[in-house]
This record gives sequence, C-alpha cells and structure tokens, in this order.
Amino acid sequence: MQLSEMHDEMGLGPMISLDAGQTIAALPFDRLVEVLREMFAAGCEMPVRHHHTMQVPGEADATLLLMPAWQAGEFAGVKIASVFPGNSQRGLPAVNAGYLLMSGKTGEVLAIIDGGELTARRTAAASALAADYLARADAEHLLVAGTGRLCTNLVQAHAAVRPISKVTVWGRSQDKADAKAREVAALGFDVEGTTDLQSALGECDIVSCATLSSEPLVMGEWLKPGTHVDLVGAFTPNMRESDDEAMRRASVFVDTWAGALKEAGDIVLAVESGALKSGAIRADLYQLCRNEKPGRLADGEITLFKSVGAALEDLAGAILAYQQTGR
Repeated sequence: MQLSEMHDEMGLGPMISLDAGQTIAALPFDRLVEVLREMFAAGCEMPVRHHHTMQVPGEADATLLLMPAWQAGEFAGVKIASVFPGNSQRGLPAVNAGYLLMSGKTGEVLAIIDGGELTARRTAAASALAADYLARADAEHLLVAGTGRLCTNLVQAHAAVRPISKVTVWGRSQDKADAKAREVAALGFDVEGTTDLQSALGECDIVSCATLSSEPLVMGEWLKPGTHVDLVGAFTPNMRESDDEAMRRASVFVDTWAGALKEAGDIVLAVESGALKSGAIRADLYQLCRNEKPGRLADGEITLFKSVGAALEDLAGAILAYQQTGR
C-alpha cells in the first residue's frame, strides 16, 4: 500500500506528494524570497537541529541532519537530510533529503516534498533575501564559486532581487566550470566559466560561494570595495570558504545567531583566531527582516553574509509549495 493510500485509509484526508519537478514548479524564486522574508519577520518555533556525523568507509564522513520547525496551530514540519561528499565521484548529488509537512492543529500529514529541491531553492532564496539588504542596488555582475547543484539556483535567486546581467562561474576544473556556465547561459544570462578565482573576485559585485571546501577560497585582499560576499557552503565548524582578512574587512551578517556561532566554520574559526569578535556581527536575518538593524550602509562597504540554513526556511518553503498546489 502506498503511503498516500495509507493516509486515506486512516481517515486523515488528502495528502500530496511533490517530486523534484513539482517542487521546483511550486517554488518560484520571487515568491519564495518573499515568504522567507515574511517568516523571518514573524518567526516560528525552531529547535536546534540535530547534527550527526556518519562514517563512510574509505570516504569523507557524511552528515545526517534533522530539522524540525512549527507555527503553533498552523503548520509543523521536519526535514531529514544527508550530505555525502563522496557522491560527487558517483555523479550523484551530495545532498539528499525529504520533507514532511503536517497540520499544526491536528498533526495530520499534509505533504511529502522532495527535500533536495526544497533545500536547494530555499538556500538560494535565503542568500537572495540577504542580498536584498546587503548588496548594492546596482549590483549586476554575479560570481558563483562552485559548480554543484546550487549554482543555477543561486543565479536565478539573486536575479530575483538584483539586476544581474553578467555571471561568472568558478570551478577548480575548467571543464566543469564551462559545463555549468552553459547551463546558466540556457537561462538567458551572459556567462563565462573560469578557474581564476582571484581575477573573478576583483571584478564581481556579488560572490556567492557554494562549495564543500575546508580551506579558504575567498581571500579578503582580493575583494574590491562594494562587494557583497555570500557564503553558503561551509556548514560545520571545521569548514570555511573565506579567510580571516575577509572577516576583518567586511561588515558581517548571518542567517541566525545560534546556527552561525555554533556551526558556521567561517564564523567559528574567525572568532577563534580573533579576526572577528562575536559581538561584531551586525545582524541576523530576523533583525534585517524586522527592520531592527540596517543592512548595507555605504556603496563602498564590503558586506558578508554567512548562512548555515535554518528549519524556518524549510517550513516556509514547504508551506508555499503546499499552497501553490491549490490546497
């Protein structure tokens, strides 16, 4: 018996299941950015996510994440996600996930949503939401560092909030950078692939870094005034995509204080070295979306946003996907 049939047998009413394609269609970036803004402004219950390291013989360790969140009396949900770095050698996505959305009144299961696409799109949308407060209004040249699943999502998401007309895709391999650049070009952007990160950083208005690097890639001395730095990839305390100098030069913002100070290697390691004082972080997305703290203050300012992801974002995206189906 299929899960949806079991759901009906138990008298729980209609439940939907959204595969990857349906999830993409249900989460347009312009709308997704706005529902994230609304959710950060309103808030929800969000326990610290469960974070477990899993050994994979002969490969880098994998990570298991459990991320619950709920709005009292409205909706509740939980995402189960895994990150297997070794999947890149198998031609498989590093991140796999599923999302379970429930009624916050009755606990009924309302939807099962493809967690991989939900994660990719809400992650990119959170970066775009931050950029709407932190990137220059005329920012038009986007550099995406990383050739993985998030690349095209980040381009589309940033283009929903800024007039992006040129895109550069950086990769360690020119072939991979060019292949991803062709994907981005098919979306209608002027794009090129490169392996020269230093030169690309010296030209871009926004750099969005989405890698699994444990060593700094974005060097502070390479950043030109006015650049907005978006760090997505480092999601454990031992990973980082920026060096200490980037933290010293930039006005630093995070998605959530709790997550950044505990899990974001870019923040944790910079605090440990003394390059960044925890009290020097200017604001998180709650404070920006509630207009409690200002974002960018000057065109020449270097801004830096570090995200590790939050269950609030998954819940907001899942609700949008559910409601977009006409439920």
